[in-house]
Amino acid sequence: MKTYSAKAGEIQRNWWVVNADGLTLGRLSTKLAMLLQGKNKPVYTPHIDTGDFVVVVNAHKLSVSGNKLEQKVYYRHSGFPGGQKAVLMRDLMSTHPDRVLRHAVRGMLPKNRLGRAQLKKLKIYANVEHPHEAQQPQVLEF
Repeated sequence: MKTYSAKAGEIQRNWWVVNADGLTLGRLSTKLAMLLQGKNKPVYTPHIDTGDFVVVVNAHKLSVSGNKLEQKVYYRHSGFPGGQKAVLMRDLMSTHPDRVLRHAVRGMLPKNRLGRAQLKKLKIYANVEHPHEAQQPQVLEF
């Protein structure tokens, strides 16, 4: 029996809506990374993007365990001397909750052009409204 390898034109991509209200950041991130990679499908092929589109709503209602809100720090650097910036998770969740979730999911995807393409299929919104109703996304419960 030959091994099946998915072709780029044969892949059917579904749209999913996930309500992040009360869900834990890390547990939600692992499930989102699995959906974006397509590991939940029988046609999964590691070198082909077989994943689905995922729309996350209510990102501002995510929960985190432990003291992460007060202790976790996100760093970025401008590339210039003295250009390192640091922001606490509490501050980032209050201003841009989508960045916290995107950062967590990005760390669970491959570190190459395939991972970057998979991350583009993740749409995160802080509130319930999203502009993807035309794609008729299905509600996904965790």
